[in-house]
Amino acid sequence: MAKTILITGAGSGFGEGAAIGLARAGHNVIATAQIAPQVSHLRRKAQDLGVQLRVEKLDLHDHYDLAYAHTWDIDILVNNAAIGECGPISEIPLDLVRRTFETNMFQPLLLTQGFVKRWVAEKKAGKIVFTSSMGGLFTPPGYAAYTATKHAIEGMAESLRQELAPFGIKVQTINPGAYFTGFNETMADTPFRWLDDSKNFTKRADLRALFDSLLETPSGKLDPAELIDAMVKIIPSGEGKYRNVIPQFVEDEVKKDQAEKWEARI
Repeated sequence: MAKTILITGAGSGFGEGAAIGLARAGHNVIATAQIAPQVSHLRRKAQDLGVQLRVEKLDLHDHYDLAYAHTWDIDILVNNAAIGECGPISEIPLDLVRRTFETNMFQPLLLTQGFVKRWVAEKKAGKIVFTSSMGGLFTPPGYAAYTATKHAIEGMAESLRQELAPFGIKVQTINPGAYFTGFNETMADTPFRWLDDSKNFTKRADLRALFDSLLETPSGKLDPAELIDAMVKIIPSGEGKYRNVIPQFVEDEVKKDQAEKWEARI
């Protein structure tokens, strides 16, 4: 059965790929992007591909955009929009951390609350999907400003899943590994806007070497087509796992890391 699916952050990466894939699968997709050039790009791309796709502007920080989005009649909300900031959490400017939480956690929650209120009032069995991250389940050094927001999403989703079950509203997370969309690489550049060897004890060369050790490997550059294919299957389904860590070897690594932390010592 075709679903009406709203996807945030569809201007690039996973959101764009999933929007096109779900539309090709016969679903009614409202693909949203933050800025007008992304909207125009996605509309042209869908037209070139011969895909029926509704593309709308939705800046999560624009209350007019949010109010308009809440008028749409949807079956599934996919909270995919996110920004990335990283750098040593011991030194990162706090305004960057606050901004990341605003975009990745607070504004998606505001969007979600609006649809939940409507679904409960209408007795509609909707579904909420959060694009979390493997970083929602563990944190490598240098990435806490971003992964902390994904940890927050994990907590939010887990509570929503229990709170909304009596109303027939389902909740899932999708937790990608390090897929090569350009997001992780761009995020790894962010601290070099403010990191200063004359002021910070974390040195630029050391941080760059750390990021390269994590990203410049085959496991740090996975083919995003794998994750997009999984999203196209998971998002419209009425059944499945609550948490979906993809690919399998990343799920195995995360479970191993979590088990080891029970025995970790200071």
